[in-house]
Amino acid sequence: MGRSLLGRYQHLALVPAIVVLLAVGAAVSPIFLTADNLVAVLQQQSELSLLVLGEALILIAGKMDLSLESTIGIAPALAIALVIPAGSNGLGVELGAWTAIPVCLLVGALVGAVNGLLVLRLGLSGFMVTLGMLTLLRGLQEALTKGQTLFDVPESFLYLGAATWLGLPAAVWVCALLFAAGIWALGYLRQGRALYAVGGNKEAARAAGIRVDRVVWVVLVIGGVLAAVAGILMTGRLGTVAVTQGDGMIFKVFAAAVIGGISLQGGRGTLVGALFGVLLLGLVENILRLLSVSGFYINASYGAVIIVALVVTRFATGKAQE
Repeated sequence: MGRSLLGRYQHLALVPAIVVLLAVGAAVSPIFLTADNLVAVLQQQSELSLLVLGEALILIAGKMDLSLESTIGIAPALAIALVIPAGSNGLGVELGAWTAIPVCLLVGALVGAVNGLLVLRLGLSGFMVTLGMLTLLRGLQEALTKGQTLFDVPESFLYLGAATWLGLPAAVWVCALLFAAGIWALGYLRQGRALYAVGGNKEAARAAGIRVDRVVWVVLVIGGVLAAVAGILMTGRLGTVAVTQGDGMIFKVFAAAVIGGISLQGGRGTLVGALFGVLLLGLVENILRLLSVSGFYINASYGAVIIVALVVTRFATGKAQE
């Protein structure tokens, strides 16, 4: 009974951990609890949170998508390359600037759709397909940009990266609204609850009349679109699209999802827990940077967080994640 309760409320266990981190941060730096610093943490984690949202939905449905890391780069890069002139490392197509965001979202949806086609229609391993897609998209981005950073970012991208709504960055509001929509969908929509059924027991879900392949395909497309939105926010915040945009983010995505209680086996976890996982990682990173800790050790901390979370999950639920 005790283990069952711990497993059920695992995501809430992060709340005291976050409170502890706030206290530690206040002790190590006088600027940690300032409004400017905390808002900066929220904005910097906005792109990661959208990748975690997409990955969490996919994991709950019993699949995984490693290519989200590359989609956050290739989607805005291709959209911008189609808009800017060849002299600015564009493709020379010079579409209207208004098309940049729709094209970016379309690229994200297309990546998710292709992943779904290969996994569901051809029966290929989701892990290997999305790993291959990650590498393919990274190479395409390097070829597309000729290894150069794209600077001529459309105003629509820059607006979302710089605008402030009701005292908070627009990116923070976008993430909050999308997480709220996801939480509501999983809790109150039949299609949202179907994700848990599919991830928990695919055959039982089919027997209950759920169109399993359609559910998985749709959630993969949604994941790709969310990665594209994350790419828009990151590009707007930085004002550029670097060749390495998104590189290495998938490790942080899985770290946040796992410590937030999302099961790698499917069918378990909450988006609230995933969001707490993002906040915890953001606070840890911020504290380490304020302490001038080397970035190498910060990267190592993500791996440590995943291992600790797996150990905690093992003892909390009595089950190991595979």
